[in-house]
Amino acid sequence: MNIETLERAPAPAAGAAEFNPIQEGQRLMKAWYANLEQAKARGQNVANVFVMGNAVEILRTFDFQLVFPEINSLQTGVRKKSEEYLRESEDYGYSPDVCSYVKADVGLILREQQHPAGQIPKADIAITSNMCSTFIKWGEIWERMLKMPTFTLDLPGQRGPNWQVRRGDAQHMADSQWVEAQFRHLIARCEDITGRRFDFDRLAQVQDRVNRMVHHWNNVMALNRACPAPYNAMLDGLTYIGIMNVYRGTEEGVEYMRRLEEQLRAKVARGEGRVAEERFRLLFSGTPCYVSMRRLVELFESWGGVFAYSDYLTFAAGGMDAGEMVYDTSRPLESLAEITALAAQRGLSNQFFAHERLAQQIKEYDVDGIVFHGIKSCRFVSSGMADTRNYLNQRLNMPSLYIESDLIDPRYWSDAQIKNRVDAFFESLHQRGGAAPSTGRHAATPTIGGKA
Repeated sequence: MNIETLERAPAPAAGAAEFNPIQEGQRLMKAWYANLEQAKARGQNVANVFVMGNAVEILRTFDFQLVFPEINSLQTGVRKKSEEYLRESEDYGYSPDVCSYVKADVGLILREQQHPAGQIPKADIAITSNMCSTFIKWGEIWERMLKMPTFTLDLPGQRGPNWQVRRGDAQHMADSQWVEAQFRHLIARCEDITGRRFDFDRLAQVQDRVNRMVHHWNNVMALNRACPAPYNAMLDGLTYIGIMNVYRGTEEGVEYMRRLEEQLRAKVARGEGRVAEERFRLLFSGTPCYVSMRRLVELFESWGGVFAYSDYLTFAAGGMDAGEMVYDTSRPLESLAEITALAAQRGLSNQFFAHERLAQQIKEYDVDGIVFHGIKSCRFVSSGMADTRNYLNQRLNMPSLYIESDLIDPRYWSDAQIKNRVDAFFESLHQRGGAAPSTGRHAATPTIGGKA
């Protein structure tokens, strides 16, 4: 699905009341998969990209159709088909300890790219990065099994605790120049693949759409500071972030986010929340368990708990969740490098220095407890959770719950065990005095984007 195709797509009917973000999100995802199936027949180039560190803006400028392998893998979990793909890759020789996203993708390759949502085309190039150490090894699998060329971006992250680069300072400019040089190499590769010259004006147009999309996305997240929270960050939010990634830089993506913000503002104005009787505001840290996400949310909502925020909505957006992440379209390539350097630091800090950001979000979203979700096959996200949990408990006296399952492997989900732990967690919150009702401490509507 190229940019022109998306721009010609009919816009939804006006009016926030008529907009159902979940149903519209499902429609857009189906349209994305349908266009993936037809990409090669249209003579369109295809690129594999990850949700972090992906240079989407450059690829969209060349009209690449984008394949997100992580989203393909999680969709096998959502559709209750992941175990079939996982077992096939394990039979092939992959260890149970390997990232289940990777194993599902290997199973996809072994099945000739046949996904439950449709046929996935082989990409002409894959973009990997150091935003996750697994990305680079994943790219090597594609090189070996699919003979697919890869391009790896080396993006600078946070160097230490309480360390931060600021836009325009010497360190940031050095980082940006390093990233820009890599982008110029990527552009040359794309020119060779497509036979087209790079268009700086077209890049600026894509960036303008990203700016508008990110503006609405930041407002959407900030609206959940109200009480009752208008959406659940770990159920509704997963649909929102999926559209944020797949339709990034498109008019259809902008329109979805605009209407989403409009609808959620209306809910906040009416005092309407995701949970009818909101009693506990929670923060979710870690990646989801897609095979049982609805069940997990149900266990918390039955106690009047709502996930007002999740750090997954930060690092799964590639760090593009802050108001300062705005492209200067008058100097598109330089600005792309500058913002990518900032976004990489922000995205990586959520994994290596999570305690700093979580402490900030606990205050901003006025949460009563934090839930850590350890992933059996993802040491990258899970390894530091014990230290983070201890820090937040000692410094902020923040009650927390640790549960463990997997991204998409249903064999690691134990419903009875997780239910017992969730129930015990809420009983301890009640013993601490419980949370104020929704008409109390959380009732104020936040000021966002210049509007109350």
